[in-house]
Amino acid sequence: MKLRIGILSTASIVPRLIGAVRAAEGASSLEGCTVSAVASRSLENARRKAELWNIPRSFGSYEELIHSGEADIIYIATINSEHYRYARLALEAGRHVLCEKPFTLDAAQARELFALAREKGLFLMEMQKCVFLPVIQRLKGLIRAGEFGRIVMADFSSSFSSSYNSWLFDAEKGGGPLYSNASYSLHLMQYLLDCYAAEWTGLCSPSGTGVETQFSAVLRMEDGTLFTNKTSTLADTLHTGYIYGEKGWIEIPDYWKARKAILHYRDRAQHPEPVVLEEPCEYELMYEVLHAEQCIRSGLMESPVMTEEMTVRSVEVLTGLHELWNPASL
Repeated sequence: MKLRIGILSTASIVPRLIGAVRAAEGASSLEGCTVSAVASRSLENARRKAELWNIPRSFGSYEELIHSGEADIIYIATINSEHYRYARLALEAGRHVLCEKPFTLDAAQARELFALAREKGLFLMEMQKCVFLPVIQRLKGLIRAGEFGRIVMADFSSSFSSSYNSWLFDAEKGGGPLYSNASYSLHLMQYLLDCYAAEWTGLCSPSGTGVETQFSAVLRMEDGTLFTNKTSTLADTLHTGYIYGEKGWIEIPDYWKARKAILHYRDRAQHPEPVVLEEPCEYELMYEVLHAEQCIRSGLMESPVMTEEMTVRSVEVLTGLHELWNPASL
């Protein structure tokens, strides 16, 4: 029997999630998942989107969908400040939960949700597509094998329009490019290096509304690796991640949805030209959907890849930087 996914919100990521769920059906030996319902704060909007996306049921409130019995899994794509509230409500109602990043805006709340999931025997995971991508899996294998020697430094940049969403600069709703984008590079570094951030600092350009318009963060991982993350809503950046090791460096275009990586080796005799790894896919969210289904069908309550500790440590860094830059919003 297919696992039924109920979606909270009609945000821009939702059509990509729906496409990923449907694409995953043909890429797995498991029974698969289906999007059974969608909810919006407006029943009219929910009905319109359900018809557009070919979803059987629509609801005019998130609470109605959670308690309807129409979903085994609740996918939370609401504004950032509502993640904790609806994740808790769904777990209390006996639903598995997949929650978009940032998981919560407070580390204690994140711990609380994972403890509740264990108590209820339910699966809970932060949806972080980048760590499940095939090209990232290949890079992790190369790094673990010492292909680039010790990794010592990394640099990530991204940018997006200030019109990305209507609440981007609303601090009460968890807005700002820090919460929107920084977790991608942070989770990639945690995953690829098998350690966590130990120190962090940086600077931002304030918006005047309690969040930043752009930022440059500097972090030191537990193994000593330094890395930076630069994100702007004011200018276009390279949208690329660079990971530097003693024997060469890795270039990852569009690192948060990577389809390829370019390997640059110091030893030009053995590698006279860069090596390109390519893993094309139409829906990059498909791989985390497949992983979540496998975990749920195996009776797991926590992903062995996107773990509780990875999520909580990420929230700690994001809230730490936010408090450093926006003390007035606390």
